[in-house]
Amino acid sequence: MASAEPAAEHERILREIESTDTNCIGPTLRSVYDGQEHGLFMEKLDGRIRNHDREIEKMCNHHFQGFVDSITELLKVRGEAQKLKGQVTETNQKLQNDSKELLMMMDELRQCRLQQRNIATTIDKLTLCLPVLEMYSKLQEHMKAKRYYPALRTLEQWEDDCLPQAGLYRFCAIMAENIPRLRTHIRDVSVSDLKDFLESIRKHSDKIGETAMKQAQVQLSCDNAVTSQQRSASGRRIWKNAGSGTIVDRTGSSPLSEKDSGILNVKDEEEDEVPGAQDLVDFSPVYRCLHIYTVLGSRDTFENYYRKQRRKQARLVLQPHSNMHETLEGYRRYFNQIVGFFVVEDHVLHTTQGLVNRAYVEEWWELALSKTIAALRTHSSYCTDPDLILDLKNLIVLFADTLQGYGFPVNQLFDMLLEMRDQYGEILLKKWNQSFRQILDQDNYSPIPVASPEEYQRITGQFPFQDPELDKMSFPKKLPFSEFVPKVYSHLKEFIYACLKYSEDLHLSSTEIDDMIRKSTNLLLTRTLSHCLQYAIKKKNVGLAELVQIIINTTHLEQSCHYLEEFISNITNVPPDTINATKLYGTSTFKDARHATEEEIYTNLNQKIDQFLQLADYDWTAAQGGGQASDYLSDLIAFLCSTFAVFTHLPLPMGGEGIGFRCIWKTAHIPV
Repeated sequence: MASAEPAAEHERILREIESTDTNCIGPTLRSVYDGQEHGLFMEKLDGRIRNHDREIEKMCNHHFQGFVDSITELLKVRGEAQKLKGQVTETNQKLQNDSKELLMMMDELRQCRLQQRNIATTIDKLTLCLPVLEMYSKLQEHMKAKRYYPALRTLEQWEDDCLPQAGLYRFCAIMAENIPRLRTHIRDVSVSDLKDFLESIRKHSDKIGETAMKQAQVQLSCDNAVTSQQRSASGRRIWKNAGSGTIVDRTGSSPLSEKDSGILNVKDEEEDEVPGAQDLVDFSPVYRCLHIYTVLGSRDTFENYYRKQRRKQARLVLQPHSNMHETLEGYRRYFNQIVGFFVVEDHVLHTTQGLVNRAYVEEWWELALSKTIAALRTHSSYCTDPDLILDLKNLIVLFADTLQGYGFPVNQLFDMLLEMRDQYGEILLKKWNQSFRQILDQDNYSPIPVASPEEYQRITGQFPFQDPELDKMSFPKKLPFSEFVPKVYSHLKEFIYACLKYSEDLHLSSTEIDDMIRKSTNLLLTRTLSHCLQYAIKKKNVGLAELVQIIINTTHLEQSCHYLEEFISNITNVPPDTINATKLYGTSTFKDARHATEEEIYTNLNQKIDQFLQLADYDWTAAQGGGQASDYLSDLIAFLCSTFAVFTHLPLPMGGEGIGFRCIWKTAHIPV
């Protein structure tokens, strides 16, 4: 029993060695070497090996003939394989030779397909890139042609639409990096054009204003022509409404050229049609810069800049020259600049949206109006020439009508003209004072001799004189008055005409004009002409004959006063019997002058009689007279007779006895 157990164990170990992977037999072999029956196990192992060897030999003997047969067949197959190999090699060589051209064509086809794919890809990419390049080319054309607003719009479309679709190419990145620089360049160039425009309109503001005022004058001339036709048809004066019609056509657009930045070239030719003021100005720099800044999101910056620059220009325009009052051209240039400034602002107001607003323009007009009125009051006060004042008034009226046509209120200007009317009247009085004195100094104080009917008609055309008895007399004959009378009367009418000229186009009613003329004429009669007559009467070396002629002259002038009344009524179309109509003081003026002349005659006669008596050598102690008048008394009587003979030519004044009678009566009471 003891020997059977090791044998069973050895059998198990051998089976385990046969069935177990050689990698895992280590523990099994260790158990053998750890046991006591090592030799016995080795014997069993050798026996098992011999058994397996016998089985292998049996198997080999069983399959050996088949192996030999297989080797023999394999040797036979080797020859056939060599032959087959040669045929395959030959066939392969033939196939290689035959397919070489096909391979080349296939390679070419492959290359062609690759090129087609690359071309298709390139076309797709170029299709996305071409709009970028086209837009860039278009942008460069706009920049080269200085069409900066279209360039900016193209740049905006290029950046927003084209570049994102093109992809991340290096040239796109380079172009994208240049976009801020292009925007800055466009903005700087547009600002430069705007500066040129502002400088140009500053220099040519007077030209713009001159054109606008010429156009207004043409319009006013047309209105006056229509008014004259209506007046002749209706028989009454119709005053023009200065605000009728629009002086300029504000619907016209600016020229299309963007290269000009100010005044267009307009030849100074005398044409029937005066060009509009806006036709002289190219406003495209303003519009272009406004659009560019709007696209850039900086419209407020542009508006502030434009208004600031125009504010500076307005201050320069409203500053008059120190010698402006010396000539009418100085005033004209001043008005032209102001009109030019506001014509530009009015056009910008109506052709842009919000660059300037109505409140802004009206604010500047109020400031300009106050400064203009103050300057006119100051400079016109230096003027002493009535013709210059009248021309200035007409220029101010044209200035006011021009700006009123653009919608600016000008009532303050007409109020100032009414103030200047008093100054104009004073200057006229001074001028007529010199004229009256010159007439009185140059007069010969003798009746006017008339040698022919033509000369008689010429004088009576100047002075309203009617004398039926004198008309019956044959030529030559004498008029009772001297040259002083028709000249003074003509100057009175010229003064009335001068007053009427100033009152025209002031938007006054006929009654107001009539009242103004009558008041001015009364000042001329009661102050200027009265003082001149007093000067002539009181002048040294004035003889009694001259004084008598002055009485005759003033009598005829007094009788012509109602003709002056009719003359004023005819030119103003106001009947003389109108309620509250001012009456002329000519009658009282000439009466006062005549009374002063009478007093001067009386004083001169007394002085002359005193001289005769002082020269006489009388014997005051004689007991009785010699019965014969002395030579001194005879000379005195002869002097008085000749003097009283002169008085017989004096006319009878209205409502009393003759001046000759009064002088004789006064002289008769001279104490001896």
